[in-house]
Amino acid sequence: MVTYPIIIVALIVLYLMNSIKILREYERGVIFRLGRVLEKPKGPGLIFVFSPIDRMVRVSLRIVTMDIPSQDVITRDNVSVKVNAVVYFRVLEPTKAIVEVQDFLFATSQLAQTTLRSVLGVVELDELLSAREKLNAQLQDIIDKHTDPWGIKVTLVEMKHVDLPENMIRAIAKQAEAERDRRAKIIHAEGEFQAADNLIKAANVISANPQALQLRFLGTLAEIATEKNSTIIFPLPIDLLKAFTHKNESSD
Repeated sequence: MVTYPIIIVALIVLYLMNSIKILREYERGVIFRLGRVLEKPKGPGLIFVFSPIDRMVRVSLRIVTMDIPSQDVITRDNVSVKVNAVVYFRVLEPTKAIVEVQDFLFATSQLAQTTLRSVLGVVELDELLSAREKLNAQLQDIIDKHTDPWGIKVTLVEMKHVDLPENMIRAIAKQAEAERDRRAKIIHAEGEFQAADNLIKAANVISANPQALQLRFLGTLAEIATEKNSTIIFPLPIDLLKAFTHKNESSD
């Protein structure tokens, strides 16, 4: 008869030991007592879960990195591309994450995929390639608004890769080459315009001072002479011949 109290005490001790749960610093325990959720989650540290009255669901509060698989997207200018992204989020309210949605990880993943297709489907390809930061912020805002009732905070959404078809890659390369040619022609035309403007200014200066033309002529001869040319052809100024012409006229 003495053994029965010992057995009962041993069973109670085992039950209590089995009821002890340890939650890590980043974990919280959502407790359902007789099917009804407790107002506040428990943890971290040592807690008691009295089974079968209580049932605990562990929820991690760490940031979750979720990869969005490649999605087939048709942009507004009818270009088919494949886009994949990554979503960073964390659970702020464990009770809502368990009660308000069946599987918050799966729900967030599906929401991110559909949002990615819907947002990128209304932009053109050029905007998709050049305005990634704006589109990432727009995706993050939309997903965060939809997951807020679940107690989830989306902190960041980043598009990782945009896969273009081969013909579109070639078309973009041709467009970039044409753009470079256009810039080169504009720069060359601007140089010609500036050179012509400077020549006009130089001609005005020389016309006002005829001696400058003689100095420029002598400077050109000096430049030619330094090149060691075997033959030098240069014009003879008319002013040098005026003295001879006047002399011949006077002799006649």
